[in-house]
Amino acid sequence: MELIHWSDFEKIEMRVGTILEAQEFTNARKPSYQLKIDFGSFGIKKSSAQITKHYSIGELIGKQVIAIVNFPPKQIANFFSECLVMGVYDENNDVVLLAPERKTPNGSKIG
Repeated sequence: MELIHWSDFEKIEMRVGTILEAQEFTNARKPSYQLKIDFGSFGIKKSSAQITKHYSIGELIGKQVIAIVNFPPKQIANFFSECLVMGVYDENNDVVLLAPERKTPNGSKIG
């Protein structure tokens, strides 16, 4: 594992956002959802997330998540993902979302 400097960590903008919309991403190679997430003063951003094993579209709406919001957009098929939703891999290599333990304002900084 490569060690990083504190200044490297400070460049990463991890923020809390609330999922406003979710839909199946039919053009993705692996099962995924397209998400629209409200990050408060950081705006509404889109993300592609491979989280279909543990989450249905219905349970994602209104869920708060943690994401990195300062990556450049990444094209995935015909979609531009504007943030990276954070999660941990379970024993089957499926993603479990990271989320605050209680409701917090959208855009809150992770630190």
